[in-house]
Amino acid sequence: MTVKKVLLLAAALSLGFSVQAESFGDRVVCRDGLANARKVFERTRKGTVAFLGGSITEMEGYRPMVCANLQKRFPQTVFTFIPAGISSTCSSTGAFRLTRDVLSKGPVDLLFVEFAVNDDQDGHFSRETCIRGMEGIIRHARLANPKIDIVMTFFVNEAMLATYGKGAVPLTVSAHGAVAERYGVPTVNLAKEVSDEIVSGRLTWKQYGGVHPAPHGNGICARMIEELFDRVWAEPAVGPLTDYRLPMPLDEKSFFNGRLIDPQTAQSVSGWNWSEPEWRNLKGSKRATFCGFPHFWTSTPGAEATLAFTGTAFGTYLVAGPDAGWLEVSLDGQPFKRFNLFHAYSQSLHYPWTILFAETLVDGKHTAVIRFPDIPENREKAARLMAFAAN
Repeated sequence: MTVKKVLLLAAALSLGFSVQAESFGDRVVCRDGLANARKVFERTRKGTVAFLGGSITEMEGYRPMVCANLQKRFPQTVFTFIPAGISSTCSSTGAFRLTRDVLSKGPVDLLFVEFAVNDDQDGHFSRETCIRGMEGIIRHARLANPKIDIVMTFFVNEAMLATYGKGAVPLTVSAHGAVAERYGVPTVNLAKEVSDEIVSGRLTWKQYGGVHPAPHGNGICARMIEELFDRVWAEPAVGPLTDYRLPMPLDEKSFFNGRLIDPQTAQSVSGWNWSEPEWRNLKGSKRATFCGFPHFWTSTPGAEATLAFTGTAFGTYLVAGPDAGWLEVSLDGQPFKRFNLFHAYSQSLHYPWTILFAETLVDGKHTAVIRFPDIPENREKAARLMAFAAN
């Protein structure tokens, strides 16, 4: 752990996040609680806690505060904390990268999930897409480990605040909340808490810190999570660890079999490269997260590759910069369909996102042909794929 992180954790500890019982009311919902993690922490004196989300999770915000709180609660426990936040990513990308970034690290006792803001402002997702992504994460995690405890947090942006101001619930909060209700997952509705505090005059948006909260805003979230801990762990932990119920899915096409596929498994490759792009020669900002490793990329019109996969959905996880072009994809010999790789945020940034070419296929074996078509729109353009995605 770096000196910076140690100092952040120490600072979080020094804040002393003590609150009165149920001070956040129904903005903290316990549902099936956190039946197992505490038992593991106390009995084995080891614990693994993962944080999956976007930039709010990636930043040094609520996450180190929660880590500090857990270490304070269980001083004899040696924790492994898995930071799996990636800026700009949404719940669908989270579902596809869950295995790579979380489950592959070994058994996880407690998982925090955060995607309400990115599904709103980055993905502009429909309710259906929100559910397929978030249910994909929750159900996959429980299929992999029926004893895993999960907490879902709802952060907030200005558009979501405006929705609350009209007496409605933001779409992403409603959709993710439906998944939480289905699976008995506790939720921390920071979005509603911030809205209520602003309306009452106890807080301003500036004090909160904006989409990427200031320490004060992250502290509110940390205190809400501590209250959740206080509620669900009020009584001594007794009995063995138990499996959580696994209900029928809200959507059978949700991405609970989501995975990333190494592009090197593609066959009949022509015109594609497997190497790190020459970032210094490319216009647009680059993030270190997406540099330093090979991409499956091309700027050659007519480049083509074939990939076999199984499942009901297929797409790609890519970075799309100012020069993002178009791909054409044919599935199982059907006519090619064209997809624009350029994102609204690509104008000045090499932006990560997941494009799904199909998500309601018949479950089974499929073959995809992916090509960079020779069209005017692809002149001096490129495609840079980090992985393929399938469900």
